[in-house]
Amino acid sequence: MGRSFGSVRMGVKDVTERWSRAAKSLREQDRRPAGQIADLGKRHASAGFCAFDDPVEAAIFSVCVEFLKMLEEADVDS
Repeated sequence: MGRSFGSVRMGVKDVTERWSRAAKSLREQDRRPAGQIADLGKRHASAGFCAFDDPVEAAIFSVCVEFLKMLEEADVDS
C-alpha cells in the first residue's frame, strides 16, 4: 500500500528533527548553518510534500527551493 500524505509529512518531521540534533553536535561555526538547513527542510510541510513518497526527498527538495529563493533575493539586492 502506498504512503499517505500524512506519513510523508511525519517522515519529513522526523528527518528534520534528526538534522537539528546533528546540527547541535557539529563544531560551533557549523551549528547555525546546519540548523538553518534543518529549518528550511520543514518549509513546505503541507502543500509540497504530497507529491513525494520519500520524506528525505521531500525535505531535500524543500531545502533546494528555499536556497534558490535566497539566491534570487540576493541577486535582487545587489
